[in-house]
Amino acid sequence: MNQAMFHRKRTIRTTITLIVLALIAFGVLLLSMNTGFSKMSPLEVLSTLFGGGTPKQHLILFEFRLPRIVIALLVGIGLAIAGAILQGVSRNGLADPGILGINSGAGLAVVLYVVTNPQRESTSPMLLPFLALIGAFAAAIIIYLMAYKRHKGISSARLVLSGIALAAGINALMIVLTIRLDPNEFNFIATWQAGSIWGSSWKFVIALLPWLIVLIPIALWKARQLDVFSLGDETATGLGSHLNIQRMILLVVAVAISAACVAVSGGIGFIGLLGPHIARRLVGPRYEHVIPVSALIGAVLLLTADMVGRSLLQNSEIPAGVMVAIIGAPYFLYLLARSKA
Repeated sequence: MNQAMFHRKRTIRTTITLIVLALIAFGVLLLSMNTGFSKMSPLEVLSTLFGGGTPKQHLILFEFRLPRIVIALLVGIGLAIAGAILQGVSRNGLADPGILGINSGAGLAVVLYVVTNPQRESTSPMLLPFLALIGAFAAAIIIYLMAYKRHKGISSARLVLSGIALAAGINALMIVLTIRLDPNEFNFIATWQAGSIWGSSWKFVIALLPWLIVLIPIALWKARQLDVFSLGDETATGLGSHLNIQRMILLVVAVAISAACVAVSGGIGFIGLLGPHIARRLVGPRYEHVIPVSALIGAVLLLTADMVGRSLLQNSEIPAGVMVAIIGAPYFLYLLARSKA
């Protein structure tokens, strides 16, 4: 009875947290629609949303700001869920698609295609997530092989170190690739590496959305499996879990979500680290609660980072990835130092 009451209280707490986060996300979304180089008052935004406003205001809001806001919302959700899955599968609180090099692998595939395709402007955005998926899986396989120990499974420490090393190597390769590029191509790669939301049009929203619609329900369905992983491999096997199969399914889901997000947003890191950590502090360790709360935290973080980056400087913008890293990098170092203690 006490355990049932505890679970009910935890569920109520999670529900309240989700409602509060949803309201915060909605508030940031409204503020984002008022933020940009062209000034629009809140009343003008509301009027334009409901069919009023001038043609120029309609163009600014529906063709420039809203697609970017929706992309930031979806990417924040996706990266946070991918981070939660990776942390659960590896039992390592430092796991994150950016830190582990998965985002870098996905980005390298996209960048290679863009800079070698002379008619990239005509490329369908629907192709980009598939290209990113190839790079992300290649990176994930390399990291898995480097972190795996025979008879011992995945080493958490080797996982993080292998991911950091691989990401550094890929970033170095990107620098080599940019040496002989023309200014436009160089600017694209620099923008991608900084984590700017470059795919800010409705066609990129359409390219990303199906991936999240298919993969996020699978992540929620497998949430209890992540709880089993936290008990250790021996206990999970004793409970009848087909360990390697379940781990592979979850890794595929996490890598695919990360790849799809990176294809339209660039190299944004630390969302997958911060979201699950904050979620566990708010609602506890059970992944059926952690995953949805992480998703909304990721959305709030990336929406806020993009909004602040667009408004901080007068005639230019700071990429959202840089804004997130300002918070995420010190927090990662704090967790790394604490894990060594």
